[in-house]
Amino acid sequence: MAFTTTMLSWSVIEFGGLMKGELQHAKEAIRWATDYLLKATVHPDTIYVQVGEANQDHACWERPEDMDTPRSVFKIDRNTPGSDVAAETAAALAAASVVFRRSDPTYSKLLVRRAIRVFQFADRYRGAYSNGLRKYVCPFYCSYSGYQDELLWGAAWLHKATRNPTFLSYIQVNGQTLGADDSDNTFGWDNKHVGARILLSKAFLLQRVQSLHDYKGHADNFICSLIPGTPFSQAQYTPGGLLFKMSDSNMQYVTSTSFLLVTYAKYLTSAHKVVNCGGTIITPKRLRVIAKKQVDYLLGDNPLKMSYMVGYGPRYPQRIHHRGSSLPSIAKHPAKIQCSAGFNIMHSQSPNPNILVGAVVGGPDQHDRFPDQRSDFEQSEPSTYTNAPLVGALTYLAHSFGQL
Repeated sequence: MAFTTTMLSWSVIEFGGLMKGELQHAKEAIRWATDYLLKATVHPDTIYVQVGEANQDHACWERPEDMDTPRSVFKIDRNTPGSDVAAETAAALAAASVVFRRSDPTYSKLLVRRAIRVFQFADRYRGAYSNGLRKYVCPFYCSYSGYQDELLWGAAWLHKATRNPTFLSYIQVNGQTLGADDSDNTFGWDNKHVGARILLSKAFLLQRVQSLHDYKGHADNFICSLIPGTPFSQAQYTPGGLLFKMSDSNMQYVTSTSFLLVTYAKYLTSAHKVVNCGGTIITPKRLRVIAKKQVDYLLGDNPLKMSYMVGYGPRYPQRIHHRGSSLPSIAKHPAKIQCSAGFNIMHSQSPNPNILVGAVVGGPDQHDRFPDQRSDFEQSEPSTYTNAPLVGALTYLAHSFGQL
């Protein structure tokens, strides 16, 4: 949820000026999340990070209105640290503070003050939240990449939000040990290294912060990893051209990468710079072309002619892995549907009665196949962290094609 908020905020920071009537909707969505994150961080050195027992909730297929599984609350604190979730929460609060800086300065100041406090807690009491809370948060949202990436990412956002030299010196002192130049080129809710590199390169490219010079190189390395045919190319693509990182919710990497491509292209254009991949010059225009191809695939320009955004285009997923979408509404079926009674519908072939318009699902496999089965959560489950970065990418593309 925190990563969703950070990415929705970054979308507004970079492209909000192009959003027209949708800007207000984006800001309302961000505030809905930050209001919650503020409540979850009221007590110093404590964050309430999860409500509900994941295993018991997953054992039911029921509507949110019918839920009666335990609402247990789990927290991190000095004794059970969670630098990963804490630093991501700090990033979300800091990024959102930039969004509201002009339109609601009082709220913005509250967000940034809380972000600083939460980041200090993340940094002082180090540890992964899925160590202390393992049986509650794993295997669903285990922190596989550790917490170093979140500390770098959180510091990068606080540097942007506060312009306080403390955070710049933190990044200078700790950047290397926190993995600034690791070659992990996957950006998503668990690993933020690439996002931090792109964000910090902006401070070098646009604000001329010379001490962040290396982050342009780190960001370029990520870009070069994506470009087929260059010496540093690592990325895999499906035969139809979709970036393919992993079989579980692959589309989250497509949307996050597309966002980073159009965002980095913006920075490069402003600074009159390009990317050099072992002698091959990659222009900002090329980055935008790659991003557009990924988003076009997502929206239906693919071998199956299937839009992976629900409710968009003539053909889209009918049986998404989403309880509220798949079960009849309270209006149609007022009587309670018990915990396990919904599994009959879950395993059925009938299309979902409630269309979750705009939701982006996990997407096709590495051979461009998509079974459209509700039980196939790897391919058919939507998530907020898949949609959030797409907001920025779509804003840029819609604007550049004269649709906004």
